[in-house]
Amino acid sequence: MGLGTVAVLVLCNVVWALNVVVSKIAVGDLGMPPLAYAFGRSLLVTLFLLPLLRPVPRQLWKVLAIGIAISGGSFALLSVGLRDASPSASGIVSLSGAPLTVLFAILFLGERVRWKRALGIALTFLGVIVAVSSPAGVESADGLWLVFLSAVVGALGAVFIKPLEISSIRLQVWAGLGSTVLLAPLSLATESNQWAPIAAHPAELIGCLLFASLLVSVGAHTAYYQMLQRHETNEVVPLTLLTPLFTIALGAWLTGDPIGARLLIGAGIAITGVSVIVLRPSTTFAKRYLVRSRL
Repeated sequence: MGLGTVAVLVLCNVVWALNVVVSKIAVGDLGMPPLAYAFGRSLLVTLFLLPLLRPVPRQLWKVLAIGIAISGGSFALLSVGLRDASPSASGIVSLSGAPLTVLFAILFLGERVRWKRALGIALTFLGVIVAVSSPAGVESADGLWLVFLSAVVGALGAVFIKPLEISSIRLQVWAGLGSTVLLAPLSLATESNQWAPIAAHPAELIGCLLFASLLVSVGAHTAYYQMLQRHETNEVVPLTLLTPLFTIALGAWLTGDPIGARLLIGAGIAITGVSVIVLRPSTTFAKRYLVRSRL
């Protein structure tokens, strides 16, 4: 890959990492109800990509179910978790999505795993456990469980994407539509005062929503999938492991996350484990969703 491609992928990682920090600010500091925030993001993604809804894809219900899992469903759980959890710890816990995808592929698709990938799976979970056992992780355990559940939902959806006959960008708009329809009643039923934070902080929250929808879901993911079309998966996907490193750095800088030795050691172990998983071949699932299992 040329330097231009590497620069684009590094920028994508910065945007993805900032998305965790921005979401934390939106639901934590600015008080936006997390399901309403996830709904607003999904609605804007749908509106931005509205022309791509036609033609209606084959296996529509399967497209919607998978799309909701890797988009609004997993993002909503992440947003709820971020009310209590720090961006840095959440970024590390999200790495669980890679080994979970492999485990779901074993369970549902008959994927075969040899000792190297098994070691990668074990290292990833070990690293996550070490990271969340830090003082900051223990204090936000409830939120981090929801972040882990977000990784479970995203991995469950990602493992079934490969057979779908739909492009990545069209999957995004259908995922946005399905997530919008699901999250609107959920937010209305379980949350209140959705408009109060927007009235109090209109510029800040609109900026957060535009960033999460336009720059992250539409911009960064589109650029990422274009790079995957031009280059080998094993060249592109490993660079996505920069996201948790940027999340730790940006969380410490922008939201004052406490960064201790245990969190950094756990991050290093988990990233090593995911690296092993990413570089091993697979025949049953799309490796491009191993680290980025959430649209």
